[in-house]
Amino acid sequence: MPLTHLLYLHGFRSSPKSTKAQQVAARVASEHPRVTWWCPQLPPSPREAMDMVMRGIAGWPRESMGVIGSSLGGFYATHVAVETGCRAVVVNPAVHAARDLARHIGEQTAWHDPEQHFHFEPRYVDELRDLEHGPLPHPERLFAVIAKGDEVLDWREMTGRYPGSRIELLEGGDHALPEFVQYLDEVFAFLDLH
Repeated sequence: MPLTHLLYLHGFRSSPKSTKAQQVAARVASEHPRVTWWCPQLPPSPREAMDMVMRGIAGWPRESMGVIGSSLGGFYATHVAVETGCRAVVVNPAVHAARDLARHIGEQTAWHDPEQHFHFEPRYVDELRDLEHGPLPHPERLFAVIAKGDEVLDWREMTGRYPGSRIELLEGGDHALPEFVQYLDEVFAFLDLH
């Protein structure tokens, strides 16, 4: 069934102003103007972030919605996909978010606006742990775009998280994946956005 609703979830310290979010937003606006698009600014608390997202998509049709997530947003997108059964695309997704973000407790600055500060609290690590899932119930509904050159996350852990899913493993690249725009055709086709 063609996609009617698309959710984009940004990464840690990121925002809807991220390059990848902007690229997807522009493509949806120009080629799929009837698709409902939502890219919220996520609060630092994982529980609050997912509560907000799940409330926001509560009325969305599960069979024709999709989610794209990058980095921590990929971890969140995996959670949304497990909870809703929708199709998901994850880009350099965080796999062990609780483990990896435990070392970022304390004062943080927003990537796209260094004037904006937030405090990453110890309880957020537990909230991330609460969002972890075991094996995916529908791995075929997930597409992972992973760069071997990611300097933040280990590509082996990322690919190992998604057995049975479609994986585009890029030689080189980095965590921000500036070449993501080259894969939008594949991403949109996977999500059934034609």
